[in-house]
Amino acid sequence: MTIPDYQTIMLPLLTLLSDGREHSLSEAVDYVAGKFNLSKEERTELLPSGQQPVIHNRVGWAKTYMKKANLIETTKRGYFKITKRGAIVLKEKPTEIDVNYLSRFPEFVEFRSIKKEKADIEISVNNTPHESLESSYEIIRNELVQGLLSSIKDSTPDFFEKLVIDLLLKMGYGGSRKDAGEAIGKIGDEGIDGIIKEDKLGLDVIYVQAKKWEGVVGRPEIHKFVGALEGKRAKKGIFITSSAFTKEANEYVSQISTKVILIDGNALANYMIDNDVGVSEVAIYKIKRIDTDYFLGESST
Repeated sequence: MTIPDYQTIMLPLLTLLSDGREHSLSEAVDYVAGKFNLSKEERTELLPSGQQPVIHNRVGWAKTYMKKANLIETTKRGYFKITKRGAIVLKEKPTEIDVNYLSRFPEFVEFRSIKKEKADIEISVNNTPHESLESSYEIIRNELVQGLLSSIKDSTPDFFEKLVIDLLLKMGYGGSRKDAGEAIGKIGDEGIDGIIKEDKLGLDVIYVQAKKWEGVVGRPEIHKFVGALEGKRAKKGIFITSSAFTKEANEYVSQISTKVILIDGNALANYMIDNDVGVSEVAIYKIKRIDTDYFLGESST
């Protein structure tokens, strides 16, 4: 039997979770593999990158999509269970669960709309292989951004402090970890405040405020931050939040003479990806082209 696609896996996976208990991804893979009578070879068949079994990848994506529709929830790292909505869905006895079925839920519709905004081109038979690859990359990266934001939301203020320090150091700020740790260590209001070196020599400093907030950060909070900068005679500041900034907040920083950079949750997650903070490499695909100079040299030999 061929390995089922991730949409075909959705209903069996949700059925596994119908007992209301926590299940691990490895349990889910074994269940699905048995449900579809996959052979040993099919269970171990790898993706083209050779980094992960195909069945593991597809079960993982089925879980992710149903989680976005709030049919599944993560309980702890590597474990998940069915939600109340997921239980209601099973009671309706659907013949299948796929992307079209999940589109009845507003959370999934929002998730799909975000993906569409991030991917300028849709994967289709009309796209070139390079276009499809670029689009797939954007979709996978957006999935990673959303996953990081979810993990940040579930983290403690102490961990958020560590995350910000790790990121700033990776980006070349803060001098040494010891310097950064001493400069940024005052916890308050679910955030951190401090001064870090702009470079390793400490030729200039940057005032940092980081807030792990649920709601959006408005102009009043930024105004207070700018006031704090003026009180310290600081010329530069970075305001980092795990949520977002209002339009008024962004407009305000564009009108003042003090250099203030606003980093919202989405930008924070992207910086984390670009600087390898909180993420690990899964696979590298090298795209090569013909070296025409090599073949042009053939005529002169």
